[in-house]
Amino acid sequence: MTLFNPIWDVTINGVHYTEFVLANLSIQSGRTNIYEQAQAGYCSLTLYNVSQSQVSININDSVGISLKDSNDVFIPIFGGSVVDLAIEVNTAGNIGISQSINIIALGALSRLQKSLYSAALNRAHDGTQINEVLTDLLVNNWSEVPSALTWGNYQPATETWANAQNIGLGEIDQPGNYDLAARSAETIDVYSLVSALATSGLGYIYENAAGQISYADSTHRSQYLATNGYTDVSAAQALASGIKVQTRAGDVRNDVTIQYGSNSSSEVSDEDLVSVATFGRLAQIISTTLHDQVDAESQAAFYLKLRAFPQYMMQSIRFELTNPEIDDGDRDALINVFMGLPLRISDLPQNMTAGQYAGFVEGWQWSAGYNTIALTILLSPLAYSLQALKWEEVSVSEHWNTITNTLTWENALVVA
Repeated sequence: MTLFNPIWDVTINGVHYTEFVLANLSIQSGRTNIYEQAQAGYCSLTLYNVSQSQVSININDSVGISLKDSNDVFIPIFGGSVVDLAIEVNTAGNIGISQSINIIALGALSRLQKSLYSAALNRAHDGTQINEVLTDLLVNNWSEVPSALTWGNYQPATETWANAQNIGLGEIDQPGNYDLAARSAETIDVYSLVSALATSGLGYIYENAAGQISYADSTHRSQYLATNGYTDVSAAQALASGIKVQTRAGDVRNDVTIQYGSNSSSEVSDEDLVSVATFGRLAQIISTTLHDQVDAESQAAFYLKLRAFPQYMMQSIRFELTNPEIDDGDRDALINVFMGLPLRISDLPQNMTAGQYAGFVEGWQWSAGYNTIALTILLSPLAYSLQALKWEEVSVSEHWNTITNTLTWENALVVA
């Protein structure tokens, strides 16, 4: 048994609010629908100001929230900026007043929806095009550096040239795995553009724990799983009430059309006749800017493989991190949750996916109060994400004799 008392670090505009008590916290990250790109993270935070300390918080100030793990290291769980601020008197009397500071913050993806991109894009792979768009927005050039900023007052002093004016660009998988057509110069909001490019590449955009915008290409998850394996947790350590797996008819698609080309003016189609006979014809048109017909055909077949028949989602599982039955290793792994984390959950009831569920984290929610904290996770099935690895992407530590002799080339999606 390991006792856990949450210790927080709330930083706003570079100031650590250590004299304030964290009363309530709710954070939502990732996505709730595997078929859509991630939305901006959302944070609702209440701090108690019992000492009447000065509050110097403004709209658009940066917000960082971290939680200390078992190694006494603060792990970031949210990064964003203030969009709503309220300061409220709770009590007043002879000994003074107490206040609550209510803050709503949004993640960096919210910025993309209010930013425009008008330039053309050359033909290139998905990661390359996405990096070009996001770098233009999130990495300042010389003319954009504030005139009052000098090397003498630049923080941190250890900053490098590569990141000196990076205001939110995270890891971008480059070049990506799909050749995308050139784009003509026209104005569009950055979120719509980057989401479309990510969808064309069978990848996804996301916010990392520090609040930076990142891109994972189509084999990102396969490579991570091959290198790092699963994070294993037991459903016996979770809150039993609310564990939920779900399969839906609305997820089924058995007639898929992929539009491709610079203006999505060409198209290819594929169908699964067994699924059509079982569920009726359920069609979907997916618009991409793929350059090559062969890639469009490959993606149509991939979508059919995923969606021709219903698959179970792990819709909800909640872990109370103050539960002493959770050991430090498992708790630390959960604190480090991220979009795409491969999670294997054991000890489920046998009538729920045969007692075990393996999938990738898509979305999660933190809920916390004074000395309490819980994490609720949503996962998608492995098959929704796994893409075949190229030879050079397979770990050099892998050997033929470690692979099951029943594995076929068709199903060699990931080595793990």
